[in-house]
Amino acid sequence: MTTKSPSIPADRMAVLFAVMLVAAAGNTAMQSILPAIGAKLHIPDVWVSLAFSWSALLWVMTAPHWARQSDKRGRKALMALGVIGFLSSMALCGLTLWAGLSGWLAAGATFVIFALFRSLYGALGSAAPPAVQAYVAARTDPAERTQALSLVSSSFGLGTVIGPAIAPFFILPFVGLAGPLLVFALIGLIVLIMLRWRLPDDIPRFAARGTIVSYPTSAGTPDATSSDEEDETDRTSPTEALRWTDRRVRPWMLAGLFGGQAQAMMLGVIGFLILDRLHLRLRPDEGAAMTGIVLMAGAFATLLAQWGLIPLLKMSARTAVLFGAALGGVGAVVTGLSQDLHGIIIGFALASLGFGLFRPGFTAGASLSVPRRDQGGVAGMTASINGSAYIVSPAIGVLLYNWHPMVAYGLMAGFCGWLVVWGWSALRLDQPTT
Repeated sequence: MTTKSPSIPADRMAVLFAVMLVAAAGNTAMQSILPAIGAKLHIPDVWVSLAFSWSALLWVMTAPHWARQSDKRGRKALMALGVIGFLSSMALCGLTLWAGLSGWLAAGATFVIFALFRSLYGALGSAAPPAVQAYVAARTDPAERTQALSLVSSSFGLGTVIGPAIAPFFILPFVGLAGPLLVFALIGLIVLIMLRWRLPDDIPRFAARGTIVSYPTSAGTPDATSSDEEDETDRTSPTEALRWTDRRVRPWMLAGLFGGQAQAMMLGVIGFLILDRLHLRLRPDEGAAMTGIVLMAGAFATLLAQWGLIPLLKMSARTAVLFGAALGGVGAVVTGLSQDLHGIIIGFALASLGFGLFRPGFTAGASLSVPRRDQGGVAGMTASINGSAYIVSPAIGVLLYNWHPMVAYGLMAGFCGWLVVWGWSALRLDQPTT
């Protein structure tokens, strides 16, 4: 018998890294250009926002199903399904927008067809991240699992930076604003070929189920990953299902709900604010480039918080939530009052830094509030809270913004301010349970 290496070879890890990265980068690239496309097609802002809400809704609905299927249908097969959903959605959406921008389709028909093709990403794209995580968790020893999972998870966060950064370079002369979508579809095809060619679907050495990953946005990175392995005491101890009304997790769920609404509204409105404050409604190509710069600054700030400040300062979950909410509220006010690109970048980056502290603080606080046997339940609850924020809140934020910009940004700041005041007494200090 041959001895199996305890680690995944570098070339296979590169493929897994690429699967996660392309899914996040493509979605955030679309976020940076879609407000400009809506302006060029004269589509009401709220309908542009609802296109993302529809995709996020499907992601939230289907992600738990694909996570459960990771052990049944094969991890490689689910990865391929997710990548196919991604590249098909990008290609068909790109062609649809190209037809609309060229005048071959009416504006209304363009966005209806676009929303239908976005369904492929929301419904199928969510299959890839849990399959990647399950593949890694099932083929690594416990000593190296955390590092390996952190690596593939970081690719998701890196994609949120890369997407807005490179999207303007793909606005090509012949296809215009549809270019980034078509280019990312081609990149997705290359990743699929590498997946089929380089990644064997062998029998895993450990059982593991993929964790549910939140809908990818330029405002955040996925939740901390963990394998679903349990020790013998956890398997044999009868436990009651964790409830939303449980006093241990309820304060953290409320914190995640209100903070998540503010973060989702901020992301939903920012593209339209840039078009208006910089007077770029009639120059949508330039507006897409400026939006990409702002989103990239926000993504860098988020990664700085999650990869730098939290480990460096060793923040507790409570501190991260409260301090992050305070920064998010200040950043929302600064962004809403800014009249030039410099001010918008500073405000949005400050808010993203705050939300970058808040999101992992909320996730960690909820996890620390319950013992090991309830970790699966609380992970599903936090994923639901994080994903649900992007279903309705961006569209509500855009509606309020069109009524008056400071009403929308005032509501974002209000959510953050309430979270700080209420959370000061409601959120308990970290006390890990066993």
